[in-house]
Amino acid sequence: MKSLRIIFRYIRNYPGLVGVYFVLNLLSAFFSTLSLTLLSPFLALIFQIDYGGKNGSGLGFGRLTDSLQEMLTSGMATTEGRIRALGFICVILVMAILLKNTFLYLSMFTLAPIRNRILNDMRSDMFRKILQLPIGFFSEQRKGEIMSRLTNDLQDVEFSTISFLETFFREPIVISFYLFAMVRLSPELSLFLLIFLPVAGLVIGRVGRSLKRVSTLVQEKLGDILSTIEETLGGMRVVKAFNAEDHQLNRFQTENRLLYAIKNKANRRRDLASPVSETLGILAVCCVLYYGGRLVLTGSFSLNATDFLTYIAIFTQVINPLKSLSSASYNIRKGAASIERIESLIEAPEQIREPEKPVRIDAFSTSIEFRNAGFSYGDTPILQDIDLSIAKGRTIALVGSSGAGKSTLADLLPRFHDLSTGSLLIDGIDIRQFAIRDLRNLMGIVTQEPLLFNDTIAANIALGKPDATMEEIEQAARIANAHEFIIRKENGYLSNTGDRGSKLSGGEKQRITIARAVLKNPPILILDEATSSLDTESEKLVQDAINRLMKDRTSLVIAHRLSTVRHADEIIVLQKGRIVERGKHDELIGQAGLYRKLVEMQEVK
Repeated sequence: MKSLRIIFRYIRNYPGLVGVYFVLNLLSAFFSTLSLTLLSPFLALIFQIDYGGKNGSGLGFGRLTDSLQEMLTSGMATTEGRIRALGFICVILVMAILLKNTFLYLSMFTLAPIRNRILNDMRSDMFRKILQLPIGFFSEQRKGEIMSRLTNDLQDVEFSTISFLETFFREPIVISFYLFAMVRLSPELSLFLLIFLPVAGLVIGRVGRSLKRVSTLVQEKLGDILSTIEETLGGMRVVKAFNAEDHQLNRFQTENRLLYAIKNKANRRRDLASPVSETLGILAVCCVLYYGGRLVLTGSFSLNATDFLTYIAIFTQVINPLKSLSSASYNIRKGAASIERIESLIEAPEQIREPEKPVRIDAFSTSIEFRNAGFSYGDTPILQDIDLSIAKGRTIALVGSSGAGKSTLADLLPRFHDLSTGSLLIDGIDIRQFAIRDLRNLMGIVTQEPLLFNDTIAANIALGKPDATMEEIEQAARIANAHEFIIRKENGYLSNTGDRGSKLSGGEKQRITIARAVLKNPPILILDEATSSLDTESEKLVQDAINRLMKDRTSLVIAHRLSTVRHADEIIVLQKGRIVERGKHDELIGQAGLYRKLVEMQEVK
């Protein structure tokens, strides 16, 4: 099946463990079959059937079987001989069962790390891929959908597809040994079964064909539910402020009811596998009993009675492995949907690619240049004909109405997106020739919405420089006006910030993100107006920290409050993805164009 392709791709990483697992299953199957072959001499002994020097078993397990039959032939004349033979059979039977179960346990012992390593590798590859994908990917995909693939889909793979591995490597071996024994005993009956079993497999296959489609719906609905939960938790203040609890509850319950109905349908079809396969197995047993018994009764059967009963016993043991294969077939169909969703994430195209032979860069020397740069999202143009030069040490401000393309233009610099047309150069070299890591090492970014991770304050500040000393972290915090409030915390720099910095105020969070940029000490800064959502006191502290941060650095500032960019070396006014005005504050005010209009609108407010 196509859905197993990705699983076998991971299995190839562990050929040694897979080989050991295969050999252990081989030994377990051998001793399992051997224990069943002892039924024939046991029956002969109990019913005092004399072979008369003829080996009644066609199994041909070598000297052990021949010696046992010879012992029975010579020892059945006396009670003492029969008891001795019975003891010998029991000893061999116990040893065979013990060895069978020992090798079975060892095979399961070996399988556990294979299963867990495959899941761990898949989980790691998915998360690594998430980190490598461009920002635009996350604009299209809901976070709940991605989380569903990392959790529900992976769990479904563990319980369905990965479980198939156990069946795939073990049951065919067991069935092969049993079929070999059955063919040796009676080719006629075995031929009859080989005609019957494919018919049974066809019926089982038709029943499970729709499981994949239903399972896809299950995983998609789980993604919807996770998205609703994530949005509700993230926007709890808004939900409560607008009395929207009932709205969110109804939305959740609607999706939950749909999931309930879809899962019922999927489980009912999956659960049909066991009774269908068992019924067909019993039907096959009855057919064998009738057909074989009829041959024995009419005297046209080549086997004696004990070997016929042994044949029946072996055949009944074939049913369970066949049943397991049937259930595994259902499970693999069910897990196919999850596998495909995981594979679509792992195989998602990386639009931001590393150059094959990157140019090394560890410093910024002269200028940043946008040359006839353009960017389109799909068929929608976002930026067009951008020509802009930013000399080292200068501050350039981007202003314009919402949707003008300010953030997109800034995102091009660290290659969050790649240009659709034109070029973007640093020190005269196209940034696509640099290693992405080297390029982003030149830049520090402070966003409008400060993002902190659920870790200590020190760890958040040192995010861009994990080997920083505590003295360096404290110095960066002082420059960012953050040291004073940090040391007032109960655990100081080791205080936990909470989920997304929930234990800190907006101004405190923003100053920590500024300290993070200070510690990284980049030559280029990208500032998405960091004071627009703060109160007056916090704004003053943060703006002072930003001014210190911008000193002697090249800065690209996205301005929402135009009063903060009056002293920029150049102000770029964007409208509908194009540069419509440029110049200093006083020059643009004198032009009486869009910039002046924006300033007057804010002053009126």
